[in-house]
Amino acid sequence: MKIAIACDHGGFPLKETVIDVVCAAGHDVFDLGTDSVESVDYPDFAEKLGRAIQSGEVERGVLMCGSGVGANIAANKMKGVYAAICHDTYSAHQGVEHDDMNVLCLGARIVGPEPVKEIVEAFLGARFVGNDAGEERHARRVNKVRILEG
Repeated sequence: MKIAIACDHGGFPLKETVIDVVCAAGHDVFDLGTDSVESVDYPDFAEKLGRAIQSGEVERGVLMCGSGVGANIAANKMKGVYAAICHDTYSAHQGVEHDDMNVLCLGARIVGPEPVKEIVEAFLGARFVGNDAGEERHARRVNKVRILEG
């Protein structure tokens, strides 16, 4: 898969860790910045990542800010972007498996590099099960969410 990585200055301390995990898992990285701890606005980077998802340039993304909250809110304003803050492995894989999440949001001031390695691995290793036999309820629910987008 091709994975977009984006962050503001608050998320920047996790960026290299995330890139390393994505590469180690055999995926391609599409680095959308930022490249320092100099103050920038998280909506700008959420938009870059969201546009890459919308265009099909990437399949998934990892978006980071200080808490994960601002990035998450901004990303979810974009049609076709399904983002969630996950600071544990269960949410990271469950969000993909049951909810077709395509953007993992992380707070660099909340969770450190060691847990992030496992969280990103869980996110990347998961697949949506909604089309599997006996799991149609997940596809039904995701379709209802998509209708809410308008």
